[in-house]
Amino acid sequence: MKKLLLLLLWPFQLVAQSGSDELFNKIKQVETSLNPSLIFGDTLPNNSIEQRLRETHVKGLSIAVIQNYKIHWAKAYGWADSAENRKVNLETRFQAASISKSLNSMGILKLVEQGKLDTAADINNCLKSWKFPYDSLSKNKKITILNLLSHTASLDIHGFPGYDRSDSFPNLIQVLNGERPANTKKVRSIGQPGKAFRYSGGGTTITQQLLMDITGADYANWMQKNVLKPLGMKNSSYRQPPVDTANLATGYYNDGKPVNGKYHIYPEKAAAGLWTTPTDLAKYIIDCQLTLRGKKGKILSTPMMKTRMTPYIDKNAALGVFVEKKGDKNWFNHNGGNEAFLCTSWGSMEGGNGVVIMINGEDFSVITELMNSVATAYNWNGFFKPEFRKVISIPRDTLATYTGNFKMGKDTISLLMCGDQLCIQQNRQPATGYKVYFSDRTHFSIREEAATSFTLLFNESGKLEALELKDPRMKMKLPKIE
Repeated sequence: MKKLLLLLLWPFQLVAQSGSDELFNKIKQVETSLNPSLIFGDTLPNNSIEQRLRETHVKGLSIAVIQNYKIHWAKAYGWADSAENRKVNLETRFQAASISKSLNSMGILKLVEQGKLDTAADINNCLKSWKFPYDSLSKNKKITILNLLSHTASLDIHGFPGYDRSDSFPNLIQVLNGERPANTKKVRSIGQPGKAFRYSGGGTTITQQLLMDITGADYANWMQKNVLKPLGMKNSSYRQPPVDTANLATGYYNDGKPVNGKYHIYPEKAAAGLWTTPTDLAKYIIDCQLTLRGKKGKILSTPMMKTRMTPYIDKNAALGVFVEKKGDKNWFNHNGGNEAFLCTSWGSMEGGNGVVIMINGEDFSVITELMNSVATAYNWNGFFKPEFRKVISIPRDTLATYTGNFKMGKDTISLLMCGDQLCIQQNRQPATGYKVYFSDRTHFSIREEAATSFTLLFNESGKLEALELKDPRMKMKLPKIE
């Protein structure tokens, strides 16, 4: 009876291609088979969406699944704003965060096809209102559009924190120059362009200035007319602050508290400013897929779309997307994370499959687990490869001796107690930390990052003096901060 009551009370909205039993069974399978990639123990948990939203303190979720170049189904769960008693529906807009970069690349490459931009030329040839100040770090190498879109310009400013709605907002040139009221440093070189991948939201912000200088138009207006509207993305906008606020999701932290003012504002529109829905993003993915097949694209030609999906210097970073081979298929994707908003988008380059998931919360694990469930239900080879890992129990008193702060470059990694468990956080995020699981007395990992492991390093007297972080890309010693 209790389970039935929960189902009746649980808010959701569903749209599907058809009302067949087969489809609804597929949806039910997805909803009840959430599994992490890293499993501590020897059995699959097979959690439900409802359960994982409750456990992760994520208020709301929206998903769209693509099959055979069509939206197979879309569904919404939970709350857009719990205080207002407002449920998530399929028109509820979430912050797309860095997925904004993918749609931005469509607009920039449209200008290239129109002959208004040269992908190989120095960006300063097209910038008018602002010029990039090259210095000795760039070693006389010029930055190109291809560098900016593929994150190979060797620029700083990884991402943007956004602004409280009560703050003063900077204009774009103030953002690029790191001038008040901007809350980030200036966008400048940290090395020679064209040598290696270095993710930079700052670089994407330069493309926003480029688009405005070339077209003479407001960025949000131009993107609406030339990209979003042609794709049929009726519930999407780059306007910052948003003008239509009737159906926006409120962002929530892991402690259940809403973001002050409900959400942050991002003048860095190209990098993080898109408000949209999974259904709208699915339309973008499908257009990319059909264009790759040789169909007439709504934004780009087939040759340009193929160029967009081709890695440039880095093996995964293409132009506004990342490409990855899973099983026997190639996929393009982008994740996103703004203040209390997270999302992911995936589309196959062959076969017309894909998924978009958006949440108004801080725990990406529910997205990963739902991705794994979709991949399993739809037999996406190579997506879900669970790793089973041994886990041991360590007494609370012992765990308490492991707490402290550790230095990782300019960042701080903290070990802290959360109840009877040890948790880890970076720069105090997420607020509640991620639970850690020990495979022996000195080695632990977290299920949110299956490929990353940590080792406790003790001195001769048995005092904890450092952490060793290890993942496929690096091994790093993090000294304890006294």
